[in-house]
Amino acid sequence: MILAHKIALAPNNAQATYFARAAGVARFAYNWALAEWGRQYEAHKADPAQPRPSQAALRRQLNAIKREQFPWMLEVTKNAAQMAIIQLGDAFKNFFAGRARYPRLRRKGVHDRFTLTNDQFALDGCRIRIPHLGWVRMREALRFSGKILSATISRMADRWFASISVDTQDLTHLLKAENQGAVGVGLGAALATLSTGEVIAGPKAHAALLKRLRRLSRSLSRKQKGSANSKKARARLARLHARIANIRQDALHQLTTGLTRRFPVIGIEDLNVAGMMKNRRLARSIADRGFFEFRRQLDYKREMRGGEVVVADRWFASSKTCSCCWHVRESLPLVVRTWTCPDCQARHDRDGNAAINLKHYAVSSTVSACGGKALALAATPG
Repeated sequence: MILAHKIALAPNNAQATYFARAAGVARFAYNWALAEWGRQYEAHKADPAQPRPSQAALRRQLNAIKREQFPWMLEVTKNAAQMAIIQLGDAFKNFFAGRARYPRLRRKGVHDRFTLTNDQFALDGCRIRIPHLGWVRMREALRFSGKILSATISRMADRWFASISVDTQDLTHLLKAENQGAVGVGLGAALATLSTGEVIAGPKAHAALLKRLRRLSRSLSRKQKGSANSKKARARLARLHARIANIRQDALHQLTTGLTRRFPVIGIEDLNVAGMMKNRRLARSIADRGFFEFRRQLDYKREMRGGEVVVADRWFASSKTCSCCWHVRESLPLVVRTWTCPDCQARHDRDGNAAINLKHYAVSSTVSACGGKALALAATPG
C-alpha cells in the first residue's frame, strides 16, 4: 500500500529561497510543456505524419534547449522540470480516459511545488537532503517504514512541507479496529449525523473566521499592488486561509478515522455537491463542510482497514422515507428539519432519519452481495 506522510519543514532563508526557485522552474516547465503539447497536437491533427506529443518527447525537447534558452533552470535540481512534465503526461492520460478535465496552467502562489524521485533525496531522522541544497530540518521523522518512492516539496501560505510517498505493508500506526456493526451517516445541517444518534456538529471554520477574513481581504484590496505592504497583507490573508483549511481537515480526519475504526460497514449518500453549490444561499455552508473531502478520506481509510463503504444512489429517498414503516413522503422541503409520519405517527429528525435509512440500505446491499436475503428497503426515486 502506498501511503504519504506530509511533514512540515524548517528551512532557513537560503533554503526557502531555493524551494521557491525550484517550484518556479517546475511551474514554468509544466506550462511550457502544456503549450507545446497543444501546439504539437494541432499539428498532428492537420498532418497525421507529424508525431503525436508525449511527455517523454517533451522532456527530451526541453533538455535539448534549456542550456541555451533557459540557463536559469540549471540552478536547481533537474527533477523539478522533469517530474512536472511527467505529471502533465499523467494529467493528459486522465483527461483522455474521462477521469479529469483538460489540464490547466499552474499559477504562482497557488501551485508552488516540485517533486523529487527517490534517488534525488535522502532521509536521516528529522532531516532531508535536497540536491544542490544539502540537509533541511523536518519537524518530525518519517512515520512509515518501507520503500520510499518520491517526495513533493510544497508551500502552503508561508510554510513549506515535504510529502513523502512510501510503499509499505506496515500498518501498525492504525488503531485496533472495533466491530460495532453497520452505521449510516447523514450529512446536512451538522457535519454528520449517525444512525446511532450521535451528532457531530463540526467546527464551521470559515463561518467562525469570516469577519477576520473580510477584514484582511479589505486590507489587501487597499494596498498598492507590488508594494511591500501588499506582500505582507497577502501573506496574512494566506495564513488565515491555511488556518481555516487546517481546522476543517482536522475535523474531517477525526470523524473519518473514528468511523472506519468503529464500523466495518458504512452507508452514505452520493450527494450532488456540484449541484448543491449552485444554491447561492447554501454554497458557503456546504463548502465549509467539505463533503467531497469527507468522501475521499472515507474511501482510502476504508481500504486501509478493510471495511466497506456502501454509497446509496443520489435518488434514494433517505430523508423522505419513514425508518419505521417505510412510508415515503411525496415532498420534503429543505427547510423542514423534523416531520411526523402520517402512517405510523413516528416523529423523525430529518438527518437522523436519513442516517437510519442509509444504515438499512448498507446492510441490505451487503447481505445481497453475499447471497443472503436482502432487507425490504428499496431505493425510491425522489
